Amino acid sequence: MNIKEVSEKQDISTDTLRYYERIGVIPPVTRDKNGYRDFTEKDLNWVYFAKVLRQAGVTIERLVDYTNLSKQGGKTLETRKAILADQLDDINKNIEELEEARDYLKYKLDSFDTHMVEYEKEKLEIENDQNENR
Repeated sequence: MNIKEVSEKQDISTDTLRYYERIGVIPPVTRDKNGYRDFTEKDLNWVYFAKVLRQAGVTIERLVDYTNLSKQGGKTLETRKAILADQLDDINKNIEELEEARDYLKYKLDSFDTHMVEYEKEKLEIENDQNENR
């Protein structure tokens, strides 16, 4: 699969794909006899991996570290597993924080008419009292 096809399939720009390869977010992509990128299934898996982790907030540097460890083979399995576990913990924490914010916003919207009407009435009464005392 060529870079344009991968770009469309994965919804990642061709520039991003080239950048990811150049800096080591993904390993070097297989090339055809003319030197053009010819993404294999393995290459596509790396692209998807990078895309998903970037969407989850994983830094470019962390992805490069992971890719470099992967190139070193089996001796880095535990380290790579630990990186993924740490990232999962971070994502779960972020999800919890987002859920808390969502729940609070939902509460505010559900009670907006009642609370805001009361708040505005109280605010107006205070302003009126202050104006009367001047």
